[in-house]
Amino acid sequence: MRRTTRQRAALGSALAATLLLSACGAEVDADSGSKASGASKKVTVKRCGEPVEYTTPKRAVAYEGGSADKLFSLGLTKHVHGYVMPPANPPVSESPWASEYAKVKMLSDDLLNKELVVEAKSDFVVAGWNSGFSDQRGITPAILDKLGIQSFMHTESCFNYPKHPEKVTPFKALYSDLERLGEIFKVEKKADEVVTGLKKRVSAVESKAPKGDRVPVFLYDSGTDQPFTAGSQVPPNDIIKSAGGRNIFDGLDERWTQVNWEAVTKAEPEVVIIFDYGDMPAKKKIEFLKKSPHTKELPAVKKNNFFVLDYNEGISGPRNIDGLEKFGKYLRELKG
Repeated sequence: MRRTTRQRAALGSALAATLLLSACGAEVDADSGSKASGASKKVTVKRCGEPVEYTTPKRAVAYEGGSADKLFSLGLTKHVHGYVMPPANPPVSESPWASEYAKVKMLSDDLLNKELVVEAKSDFVVAGWNSGFSDQRGITPAILDKLGIQSFMHTESCFNYPKHPEKVTPFKALYSDLERLGEIFKVEKKADEVVTGLKKRVSAVESKAPKGDRVPVFLYDSGTDQPFTAGSQVPPNDIIKSAGGRNIFDGLDERWTQVNWEAVTKAEPEVVIIFDYGDMPAKKKIEFLKKSPHTKELPAVKKNNFFVLDYNEGISGPRNIDGLEKFGKYLRELKG
């Protein structure tokens, strides 16, 4: 779980060309939807490591852009009642699926909560563990189960989910989510097409990655006294790796985590990724790094090697691959 806005809010690329066109009107697969009374048939799918029975949702609520993007990329707009979009998230008008967001309701620009879900008469909620679902705020899959409301968690966030943890690399978690949502909504064929397309795009970037020693990369999320950054269990780690770089904190078996400036200095990053979101724009973060005694002498800062990663390219969702393609191009064009 990230500090700053992610804690407050629980805390145009090839994707638009390949997925957006098909996201606008996909229907439930005729072959799978017709089996054993179609949409009413139950299917067992894992929610983190827990097998859960689902019926096809009709009034889904998505928390944050990553959740909504996953549903829209599978052509499930007609199954989405609305979305909750906290302040950290950039405007939905910037999404490749802006036209799909326009077809459903914006339910809140704040935290996900039980009352909102109940009032919306939702039958399905998509969010992450500790980034949407929260014991402290009284909205968890277990609580929703008792209310008869189905839920689904991003596999990437299952790393420390109580009793049913699940740990896979972030890109594999993205693929798994799309495949599992495909099963729940009985659009397996569409999910397979989307996942296959994403994997091909990842492979294309990896095949063009710079040769030789991997460039050390530091992701700067936030923090002045101590920096918040990406460990090995969040999408930026896979973005950096597949592009040909090395996350200087890939040895931390964590998601979004706090480190110290001494560790950053010792690693001598050649590139800094600025995670852009919330009330401190990327420009301000770069200005801080250029002035701070902890960072102004870093190789990346002295060479002005900054790459800005959009919020929805860094949290689990199809736009991770947009971020990968952009960062891959950046590394390939990086001067020595």
